[in-house]
Amino acid sequence: MNPVLEEIYSTILPSAPFIIGAYALLWLVVLVYVFIIMRGLKKTEAQMGVLEEQLAELQEKYNG
Repeated sequence: MNPVLEEIYSTILPSAPFIIGAYALLWLVVLVYVFIIMRGLKKTEAQMGVLEEQLAELQEKYNG
């Protein structure tokens, strides 16, 4: 093997578990963030549905 490549690999490979751990942690944080956002979106959509129903009832009451 090329001596330059041997030197590069000898410095990179010992830190590989830390790099893999960092990427795993990053993906975990992203997935948790997306889950929280989607849960909030569902809650907001439910609230919008309730508001639309109430608005329709008020419009029927005053228009009809």
